[in-house]
Amino acid sequence: MNISKGLIIAVDFDGTIVEDGYPGIGEERLFAFDTLKRLQADGHRLILWTYRHGKKLDEAVAFCKNNGVEFYAVNRSFPEENTVDNVSRKIHADLFIDDRNIGGILGWGEIYQMLTNETPQPNQKKKKNWFNF
Repeated sequence: MNISKGLIIAVDFDGTIVEDGYPGIGEERLFAFDTLKRLQADGHRLILWTYRHGKKLDEAVAFCKNNGVEFYAVNRSFPEENTVDNVSRKIHADLFIDDRNIGGILGWGEIYQMLTNETPQPNQKKKKNWFNF
């Protein structure tokens, strides 16, 4: 695919960034946060696009922030956009990453490779961190 720099990528939370544990928060899907951080470092804007709202949304945003990912926008196309009653709706994005895709969700390493035509190099010093920056 080899996408250009600066795309807007909408990413689902439950079942995509974390295993589906709604209304709780499931375990991180392998390499999800490493991949999201790398996409941001590559110049892409990430939008958290989720069914969650209210307190459950706040918990998801905080969980991501605690894992090093802050989103350009949450459940909206851009941070300043006015929404009606803070209800999730269709947003503008160049790509959507969601476990509800036809065929399901790929692994995060496969997602990164598909988007960039690059193979991420495992970081030998930090086994938990997939990408070697």
